[in-house]
Amino acid sequence: MKFHWFAEVTYPHLPADFRERYDSAWVTPPAHLCDPLKAGETYKMFIRLMQLADQVGFDGLTVNEHHQTPLAMTPSPNLLAASLASTTQNAAIVIVGNSLALYNPPTRVAEEYAYLDCLSGGRLTAGFVLGTPMDSVFAYGKPPVEMRERFEEARQLILRAWSEPEPFAFNGKYNQLRYVNIWPRPVQKKVPIWVPGGGGSVETWDLVIKHDYCYGHLSFSGLYSSKPLVDAFWEYVDQQGGTTNPHRMAFTQIVCVANTDAEAEKNYYQAVRYFHRNGAPKPEFANPAGYATLKSTKFMADLAKKTHSKLTPEDRVRAARGEMSFWEYDEKGYIIAGTPARVRQRLRELITDLRIGQLIATPHMGNVAEDIAAENTRLFGHEVAPYLRDLWADQPDHWTPQISQKLVAANAPRMTGNGKTVAAAKENFAAK
Repeated sequence: MKFHWFAEVTYPHLPADFRERYDSAWVTPPAHLCDPLKAGETYKMFIRLMQLADQVGFDGLTVNEHHQTPLAMTPSPNLLAASLASTTQNAAIVIVGNSLALYNPPTRVAEEYAYLDCLSGGRLTAGFVLGTPMDSVFAYGKPPVEMRERFEEARQLILRAWSEPEPFAFNGKYNQLRYVNIWPRPVQKKVPIWVPGGGGSVETWDLVIKHDYCYGHLSFSGLYSSKPLVDAFWEYVDQQGGTTNPHRMAFTQIVCVANTDAEAEKNYYQAVRYFHRNGAPKPEFANPAGYATLKSTKFMADLAKKTHSKLTPEDRVRAARGEMSFWEYDEKGYIIAGTPARVRQRLRELITDLRIGQLIATPHMGNVAEDIAAENTRLFGHEVAPYLRDLWADQPDHWTPQISQKLVAANAPRMTGNGKTVAAAKENFAAK
């Protein structure tokens, strides 16, 4: 079982009435609300938290790409990844991912990913993502009907740029290049590729099945919201004769670990509300005509008719408005919270129920303070992850860089014969 540290790089200083005053957290939120110096301090905080995650045994440090939103101030995840590639030692650098259709030419992605793989000593996991409509259609002005075609052309160009031994010409519909000959090439002969998605695109499923990529279901709604879609994915993989190894599936989950349940509520409740209240786009930004194909639209409509979610439409509205109590967010699966023992138990249930081998744990959310997020990260690395490593241990992981797997195995906290982790045992000895 693999555990990756991730958080949306959220701007933590929005006014308390942001949701009431502004109609969208994407594309159009007023730029004057962001203090550039405070944004810089926020970036430094996230770098420190991910450096800590590397030290306490996380398998990967995960960054992503979004535009024109306070929810995720990561217009170039490669910049954040570069800060980590040269200041961490063990964990994979997981980018989920670059929005391929936005780059002209996409050889820029091939070059920067190669740079990161070289800088990290072969620890790159390369994410190829279509991108949200808010990013690609509205912030970057790409026609929605062209997105998937642009993505596929870019994917093919990048893979050829990494592997062709000689300079070559590329004449595509959107990219025409007389000479493609990137320097340097990646360290890894076969860079692991993840394709994140959030909404059940059948075309994305066909892509990851055909090429045996890792599929990342990036949802912040938790088990009960995602289970029908994840179950449908595994059923589709089986029908198409694809790989059912759990390690080829990644899933995002907010975690709120503390020494007591009461402390978890005290430390995280307002941050959870901040995250959900201040993250919604205008409805018209979320699904423009032509972005989803008719095939995928019909598939999702049929799936909705066949399945029943424990989350009602009213639950989703209340969660987005920040109107749930802390333990309602936990009960409905939006968060997994409490003591390490409680979090371990609930994660074991989630991991086995969804059949996922790559958990993208989110120990920072909203406007939580750095010291609390750091303690969350430590507790997860020392008191949660080691107790779940047995899951899927019999399955090979082809979707995490081999060198990072070896380094984390050698340096991460691990279980001892008395049921404690090595790190915890050392701390107890020091205390005595």
